[in-house]
Amino acid sequence: MAKLTKKQKEVQAKLDNTKLYTVAEASSVIKDISNVNFDPSVELAVRLNVDPRKANQMVRGVVTLPHGTGKDIKVLALVTPDKEDEAKEAGADYVGLDEYLEKIKGGWTDVDVIVTMPSVMGKLGPLGRILGPRGLMPNPKTGTVTMDVAKAVADVKAGKIDFKVDKTGIVHAAVGKTSFDADKIAGNARELLTTLVKLKPQAAKGVYIKSIYMSSTMSPSVEIDTKRFTEQ
Repeated sequence: MAKLTKKQKEVQAKLDNTKLYTVAEASSVIKDISNVNFDPSVELAVRLNVDPRKANQMVRGVVTLPHGTGKDIKVLALVTPDKEDEAKEAGADYVGLDEYLEKIKGGWTDVDVIVTMPSVMGKLGPLGRILGPRGLMPNPKTGTVTMDVAKAVADVKAGKIDFKVDKTGIVHAAVGKTSFDADKIAGNARELLTTLVKLKPQAAKGVYIKSIYMSSTMSPSVEIDTKRFTEQ
């Protein structure tokens, strides 16, 4: 078995692997055990008691984190000329249509979110093989296909994220940065968890949330008590 480094020993000394933490406690511990020389993301991994292979047990949604993501989200607005000013004023980083469709065809995907209009979706269909695997395909369910382009752009910039249960039944989502105050990390985490509870499929039986883990980039994970995650 490999020996622990000095830093790893320091981290282990601050972490009780036998304990189930509250969200607030976990948020403080994650800040304390993060020792990388950049500002890592803080993520939740929530295992749900669902079978995502069945359509009636798929869990997917959006949530606006009250304290934002801490990340500068690059937004591309694929809109017709009459909507360009609206998108720019709302804070979109890139605005246009045909020229960006051509760039995407050439392999350009240097954005985090794409917002578009219903009338434009037909042009995006052929680009599904490029956008789909990268999670960039706009979707009405996540609010990224809409006539209210300004609101969609502003929401994304303010901390709106979308999430989807993976094939193993786990939802992964970033809820901030370790530079955030612990109470802001906790507030974002509770907002996500509360949203997941609201989205519980009727077909899901038994205990819905099986486990919750919080971690930051390159840190150990902290297990959160599934019965106490709403505690302040």
